[in-house]
Amino acid sequence: VQLQASGGGLVQPGGSLRLSCAASGSTANYYAIGWFRQAPGKRREGVSCISTTDGSAYHASSVNGRFTISRDNAKNTVYLQMNSLKSEDTAVYYCAADSFQSVVGGCGFLEKEYDSWGQGTQVTVSS
Repeated sequence: VQLQASGGGLVQPGGSLRLSCAASGSTANYYAIGWFRQAPGKRREGVSCISTTDGSAYHASSVNGRFTISRDNAKNTVYLQMNSLKSEDTAVYYCAADSFQSVVGGCGFLEKEYDSWGQGTQVTVSS
C-alpha cells in the first residue's frame, strides 16, 4: 500500500489549497483515509477523515467549516479542500489509510488507527 500526498505550497492568509492523496490501489481496500498535520515543534494531529464504507466525513473543530474532505473512487484519490487558510494551518500534511477498520462505523483522528502513511506535503500560509 502506497499513498502519495501532493498539492501543498505557499498561500496567503484567506487563500485556498487542495491537497490530494493518491492510493496505489482502490480506496475501497481501506476502511478510512485520514489527513493529519504536524506544525514545527508540535505533535501530529488529525485534521479530517472519511470513511470509505459509507462516505461519512469528520473534521477537527479547528478546521470545521473551512476544510472539506472528499473522495474520487474512480481515481483512487482523496482530497482535502482547504479554504480560508490561516497562519496556524501551516504544517506538513500527511494522508494515512486504515486497512483494519480501527473505527467501526466511521473514522478517527488517532495516529494508531492508521497503518499506512504518505510522505507529507508542506503547506505554508504566510503573507
